[in-house]
Amino acid sequence: MKKNCVDIITMGCSKNLVDSERLMRQLQECGYEVTHDSETPEGDIAVINTCGFIGDAKEESINMILEFCQRKEQGDLKKLYVMGCLSERYLDELKTEISQVDRFYGKFNWSELLADLNKEYKAEIEKERVVTTPSHYAYLKISEGCNRRCAYCAIPIITGAHISRPIEDILDEVRYLVSKGVKEFQIIAQELTYYGLDLYKKHAIAELVERISDIEGVEWIRLHYAYPSHFPEDLLRVMRERDNVCKYLDIALQHVSNKILKKMLRHVTKEDTYALIEKMRREVPGICIRTTMMVGFPGETEKEYEELIEFVKWAKFDRLGAFAYCEEDGTYAAENYRDSVSKKKKQERLDRLMEVQQRISTRLNEAKVGQTFKTIIDRVEGEYYIGRTEFDSPDVDTEVLIPVNEGEIEIGNFYNVKITDATEFDLMGTIAK
Repeated sequence: MKKNCVDIITMGCSKNLVDSERLMRQLQECGYEVTHDSETPEGDIAVINTCGFIGDAKEESINMILEFCQRKEQGDLKKLYVMGCLSERYLDELKTEISQVDRFYGKFNWSELLADLNKEYKAEIEKERVVTTPSHYAYLKISEGCNRRCAYCAIPIITGAHISRPIEDILDEVRYLVSKGVKEFQIIAQELTYYGLDLYKKHAIAELVERISDIEGVEWIRLHYAYPSHFPEDLLRVMRERDNVCKYLDIALQHVSNKILKKMLRHVTKEDTYALIEKMRREVPGICIRTTMMVGFPGETEKEYEELIEFVKWAKFDRLGAFAYCEEDGTYAAENYRDSVSKKKKQERLDRLMEVQQRISTRLNEAKVGQTFKTIIDRVEGEYYIGRTEFDSPDVDTEVLIPVNEGEIEIGNFYNVKITDATEFDLMGTIAK
C-alpha cells in the first residue's frame, strides 16, 4: 500500500472520463501521486467513478466497488470513495448496502472529496486536466445534462436539465490542452446539438465548432452524440467548409418506425429521419455517419422491426451500434409501457440487425482499398502501428494497421496512408510515398 497515492477507476463513458481527469489534476496539485485505471492499484486511497446508465453498466460498477471493498477489508486500502452516475442515482441505497465505502458522492459534488481529504479545491486550475488518453487526443465536454426526456432513457434523471458551458470557458480549455500537445478533440455531451439554447437562446454548436477550429494547433475536431429533432443544419456548413472539422457525425437515431418513435417520445418522424440523412450526405459529401439503434422497445412488432431493417439497408451507415431495450427505473417507458418483447426475441432481432450492418460495414471498408487517407497514429501493437482516419473515433471505430517495417513512424503524428486491404473492423495500409 502506497501512502499519499490515489487510484482513480473510471467506469462508463468518456464524459465520466473527463470528470476523472479534472479530479486527478486537483489531487496532483494537492500533492498526491495519482494513477488511472491501473492494472495493479496500490494506493492507500481509491476513487471509483461509476456508471448508472443501463443494467450491465450498473452491475459492472457495483462489482468494481465490491472488489475494492474487499481490498479495504484485507488491509490493502485505507480509504474508498465512490462518485459518478450510479451514486448520483442510488445514493441512499448504496450508503445502506455498502458500508465499507467511506463516502459516496453524486455526479456533480465530487469536489467535496478534496475537503474530506482535508484539501482545498483550487478554482484557478478548474479547466486543467490530466489527459489519460494518448497525449495527442482528448475528449472535450461542452455541456452537462439533457432536456430531451426520451421515454426509455435515465440520463436526464441522473444528470438533470441541459447546462451549456460558456464558449469562452471551452476555448480556454482547448488552448490549455493544445499547450499540452493535444491535436485532436472529440467533442462530447449528452446531446451536443442542444448546445447554447439555455445560455444564448439559440443553437450555438456551429459557432462553437468554428471558433475551436480557429485555434492554432487544433488539427481534428470530431462530433459525438447529436440528436435528429431540430438538428442545427448550419453545423453541416461548418463541417463542409473547415478542413480541421472531421466529416464525421455520431447521431443516435434509435428507430425509424413512426409508431415506435412516437412511443419513445423522440419528437421526430420516419420522414424527417430519411430527409435528414439525405441532407447530411448532400451538404457534406463523403460524411461518415455513426448511429445507435434500439430493438425490442415495448410495442415493436415484426412490422416495425422490418421497417428498421429496411432503413438500415437503405442508409448504409458507416458505423452502427445497437442494443436491446432494457427497462430503466423511473423512466416514462418503465412507468407507462409493458415490456412486451421477450428476451429471446430481442436477442434474435439484435443479432440479425448487426449481421445486416456487418455486411454493410465490410463493403464500405472494402471500397476504401486503393484510396489514400490522412491518418493519425495512436500506438504500436505487436507488428503494427495502429492509426485512424478522420472517419474513425478512438475505441469504437475502424483502425488502420500499418506494418512496423514501414520505417520509423511517430506516435501522435499524421501520415498519408494508402489502404491495401480491408476487413469488417480493420483497414491495412502503407505510408504513401
